[in-house]
Amino acid sequence: MAETTWPRESLIRAAQGGDTAAIAALVSGSHPHVQRFARTLCASPEDAEDSAQEALIILYRKIGTLRASGALVSWMFRIVRNECLRRARQALRTAPDLTPPETMVSAEDDVLQRLEAERVAAAVAQLPADQRRVLIMRDVQGYPGKAVADALGLSTAAMKSRLHRARTAVRELLLHG
Repeated sequence: MAETTWPRESLIRAAQGGDTAAIAALVSGSHPHVQRFARTLCASPEDAEDSAQEALIILYRKIGTLRASGALVSWMFRIVRNECLRRARQALRTAPDLTPPETMVSAEDDVLQRLEAERVAAAVAQLPADQRRVLIMRDVQGYPGKAVADALGLSTAAMKSRLHRARTAVRELLLHG
């Protein structure tokens, strides 16, 4: 059974001091918690796994820069959150361009579009995992509704219901968040 608590403070301090065995034990002991963060914050299981791995690499490389050993949990949460947001932004950027090619975009408009994309990515990251997956697969990746429902093991009606709830939540977050 997986350990349910984060590594001890003494292990964190030893890792901060450069003890390679302590660093390895810290990364190993933090792994299940980092994976749990990633699963709740990322849009897909693949992004969650990649984000967790990236966060553990950062932990391994930069544990010496952590100021207070008691801040490990919040530090790792921020790293995972930022990596999930980065991946969501990347997915939005690589989505098919929906603006007509004859439309010229000014530098000002381009900056505003990027800021809006970041706001949308942050709102999507706040959704519950089941809603986030449906929204990204349907609206960002452009899969047909039936394909999304099948991939997630849902009926078409359940997929549509989750998609509606996700869109409504994102709209509310953008309007009032």
